Amino acid sequence: MAELRFDGRVAIVTGAGRALGRAHARELAARGAKVVVSENAETRPQSTDAGADPVEEAEGAAERIRSAGGTAVVSVDDITTEEGAQSLVETAVETYGRVDVVVNSAGILRDRAFRNIGTAEWDAVVGVHLRGTFLVTRAAFGYMRGNGYGRIVNTASPSGLFGNFGQTNFAAAKMGVLGLTKTLAIEGAKYDILANAVAPLVRVPETESMFPEGAKALMAPERISQAVAWLAHEDCETTGEVYSVGGGRVARIFVAEGPGAELGEGSAEDLRDIWSDVNAEQPYVIPRDFREQARTHLRGG
Repeated sequence: MAELRFDGRVAIVTGAGRALGRAHARELAARGAKVVVSENAETRPQSTDAGADPVEEAEGAAERIRSAGGTAVVSVDDITTEEGAQSLVETAVETYGRVDVVVNSAGILRDRAFRNIGTAEWDAVVGVHLRGTFLVTRAAFGYMRGNGYGRIVNTASPSGLFGNFGQTNFAAAKMGVLGLTKTLAIEGAKYDILANAVAPLVRVPETESMFPEGAKALMAPERISQAVAWLAHEDCETTGEVYSVGGGRVARIFVAEGPGAELGEGSAEDLRDIWSDVNAEQPYVIPRDFREQARTHLRGG
């Protein structure tokens, strides 16, 4: 089968100085993409990385791409600001003439039980994961629309999809990313701008202790990059979806609505009496957008 190539394509990868982002950038570059390696001190993952210089990490990631025969340039703009996100995208356009792919993988963790979380920890995490994804994508969207082509791969999380103790800020931001992805898919479709998300199960410094020793090779960041490369490729026609990726397995995750039960103008007591039917899971439907979901209710299932 033909190799999936990105020759002539330009990709922006955020958080590309380390871990997931670095793996994504190297994979796309190895397949011929011209890559903008984006990294910034504001998007450092954890306090354990406080001593790491993001500029040095970004330069190191770009140099590894170039030494392997690829093409890469570095951006150290702050993607949590409008000016920084715009400057990042302009780096791609001014250096390589266009932008075809955006992979939003920058992220931080500020874990704390909900009763102890402060607004600073909330704002920092939501700022990088959700605001940063929005700003970079918005800055690139106009160029993609003008070219009549684009591929956007966002990073979700099992914590957002299923919840995780101590991660209300992270989980909320990641579910916001999914809502953004779904709507981008709808608005971008007529311009051949497709948007999907991956929810990685991955071994990075912050998750090192979560996985058994024998599973660590399967949980490496490079294992996630294969799915990112496919979703970012022009041959992939899927849009508006999220995929769990990790441990050598890829699975579609979807939001479904159960059959429900008719309440009409009934009371809370009536709802109590049909509560088991309301919570039934089969048969379910998978609405493609808000309107389709609303029509399901209005026609009574």
